Amino acid sequence: MGGEAEPDNAVLFVGVSLVLGIASRHLLRGTRVPYTVALLVLGVALGSLEYGTQHGLGKLGAGIRIWANINPDLLLAVFLPALLFESSFSMEVHQIKRCMAQMVLLAGPGVLISTVLLGVAVKLTFPYNWSWKTSLLLGGLLSATDPVAVVALLKELGASKKLSTIIEGESLMNDGTAIVAYQLFYRMVLGRTFDAGSIIKFLSEVSLGAVALGLAFGIMSILWLGFIFNDTIIEIALTLAVSYIAFFTAQDSLEVSGVLTVMTLGMFYAAFAKTAFKGESQQSLHHFWEMVAYIANTLIFILSGVVIADGVLQNNGHFERHGSSWGFLLLLYVFVQISRVIVVGVLYPMLRHFGYGLDLKEAMILVWSGLRGAVALSLSLSVKRTSDSVQPYLKPEVGTMFVFFTGGIVFLTLIFNGSTTQFLLHILGMDKLLPTKLRILKYTRYEMLKKALEAFGELRDDEELGPADWVTVKKYITCLNDLDYEPEHPHDVGDEDDCMHIMNLTDIRVRLLNGVQAAYWGMLEEGRITQVTANILMRSVDEAMDLVSGQTLCDWKGLKSNVQFPNYYRFLQRSRLPRKLVTYFTVERLESGCYICAAFLRAHRIARRQLHDFLGDSEVARTVIDESNAEGEEARKFLEDVRVTFPQVLRVLKTRQVTYSVLTHLSEYIQNLQKTGLLEEKEMVHLDDALQTDLKKLQRNPPIVKMPRVSDLLNTHPLVGALPAAVRDTLLSNTKETLRGQGTTLYREGSRPTGIWLVSIGVVKVCPRLNNTRQNSVGEELFVLMSILFPHFF
Repeated sequence: MGGEAEPDNAVLFVGVSLVLGIASRHLLRGTRVPYTVALLVLGVALGSLEYGTQHGLGKLGAGIRIWANINPDLLLAVFLPALLFESSFSMEVHQIKRCMAQMVLLAGPGVLISTVLLGVAVKLTFPYNWSWKTSLLLGGLLSATDPVAVVALLKELGASKKLSTIIEGESLMNDGTAIVAYQLFYRMVLGRTFDAGSIIKFLSEVSLGAVALGLAFGIMSILWLGFIFNDTIIEIALTLAVSYIAFFTAQDSLEVSGVLTVMTLGMFYAAFAKTAFKGESQQSLHHFWEMVAYIANTLIFILSGVVIADGVLQNNGHFERHGSSWGFLLLLYVFVQISRVIVVGVLYPMLRHFGYGLDLKEAMILVWSGLRGAVALSLSLSVKRTSDSVQPYLKPEVGTMFVFFTGGIVFLTLIFNGSTTQFLLHILGMDKLLPTKLRILKYTRYEMLKKALEAFGELRDDEELGPADWVTVKKYITCLNDLDYEPEHPHDVGDEDDCMHIMNLTDIRVRLLNGVQAAYWGMLEEGRITQVTANILMRSVDEAMDLVSGQTLCDWKGLKSNVQFPNYYRFLQRSRLPRKLVTYFTVERLESGCYICAAFLRAHRIARRQLHDFLGDSEVARTVIDESNAEGEEARKFLEDVRVTFPQVLRVLKTRQVTYSVLTHLSEYIQNLQKTGLLEEKEMVHLDDALQTDLKKLQRNPPIVKMPRVSDLLNTHPLVGALPAAVRDTLLSNTKETLRGQGTTLYREGSRPTGIWLVSIGVVKVCPRLNNTRQNSVGEELFVLMSILFPHFF
């Protein structure tokens, strides 16, 4: 038996579990054994030693018993919010949008089909005389997938990103919908009755209410995040706090799905808050949530193993009375796999049609990735806890069998499916690199050798220690030791066919767009663009990535609508709203367009230079570089038009960028002084606080475009300014400010004028009539303020 259960023993179990997790991660590195599989086996071993031996594990055993007897709802509340938020926040928004239909199909109709199939199979084949409600309850909780091992493996092998997104997204939504289905049948088992209308109402309230709550928490917390400036600790703590509070509010206060709430919250953050974390904050946030997920997964999988061992060994007498239970466990595993095949098979036509599509190989991996995990096990523990206290509706042996079957399925799916996924990927050829990528790798290794030789030439000798030995140095650089083939440019292949040429073009376009996106991140950290602009630019690259195989670069296409003004601005111009308000919205939109165009041109210029430096003047690289140059034509024209008509905007934007760069440069300078010992920490903090205050002031109150006042324009005008003051005052009192767009006619030759136009910003085009023909007097088309903003509406 274990030692006396003291609260401190629970902490001992946590410490030992983390040590076992660290050892497993260290020892399994480079092997084919998934980390979570090893943790589950270790958990079963710990549980077996505690519950299956006479003396147990002493204080560690007491800690094991404390955790094994924890309230299942508390178990979910402790681990799920962190795991759900980390997983959903780390997903790529564009991938989610493209794969959303597939994820919803698998997590909606897929869960329903799986629940019914498993419930029917259990009812018709198992000898326990369970009711239909009880059988469907088991089917519902066994429909919650947890493919942590498979997703980690897919990411490690660099497999299809869309497949990883579908599997992980299905798991997130699946947990939510499976829990909702479980709650429905759980209430039925406890005596509540539902008709078709009440079932639809219940499912709608629980699911849609959760989505609305997640959006509400996301909006409020991101607004709060906007008021936090350069405080990494508070920013990270806010993400942690809001995930747990949202889960608690959903589950306890509003009785909606906490899983769907936190999932929605995390995806909302992924869509709108990723650019709020820059530089060190972004790295710290990434490492923090990676550590939280690692700790949570380590504890929950070891604990799952302990619970499985507890469920088997503590109820050995019951299994002896039902000796066939082990056989029915294996049969249930077969049912689970068959139901997964049926779900994917029935939905395959739609899975193939929506999003990125799905081929047969990916469908096979999708079938095999239906692992079960801690969510299903926790739900079975809830049933057992209820069966021990609510005798009329659930007998104790029912709860015991639920834990046994669920724990067994978790164990079997992790052991068999989880550990053989890599082998299946290999059999299907999904772990192999494409020929284009292999050639890039070979080329890169020779480039690495050149860089290594250059570095050795600079570092091989110094004044204090003398020369180094290149042969020995090269032995330690293992990736350069087996270069026994001739260097070959990845695109200089004489017998290259059309298919390979298209693959090369696609590959280089993707690499250039990756460089463009990296440049956007760099500009965000340098203060060259705002968070809103960064989100727009990143989205345009993601959309262009989907089209690289079928057409030329087209990331500018996704930005056009953000540079031109939408229809409602024409209404604002003609409305009776105050001119200052209309001008404010107009200038703000114009600033956004300038930010986008300038960043677009700069990012493409950086990416082109990097691509040329890496690949040289190959035909494929030149083709993609020419496409990039062509993409920037409209952006260059936009900025040139602004430079002619409204140069104040460009000047203000450049002033903001330079101010931010100077302040950040000064901050880095004094931090380097502190690192070199020339400044003490207290002195550095004093100076840095002042700079951070200035940066915050720049963010909150940036320089703005100032419109000239009408009185100043009249007084400084060569003609009007020379008039008597009384006349100028009369003109001023009768002056009306207005905005006019491209194509607006101010005067027609021969018509009677009704006033005098004074163009304060912008230029006009004069078209006099000579010999009954219209001719342009100034050659090029000119603009009044706003003309470049309304190219299609006037």
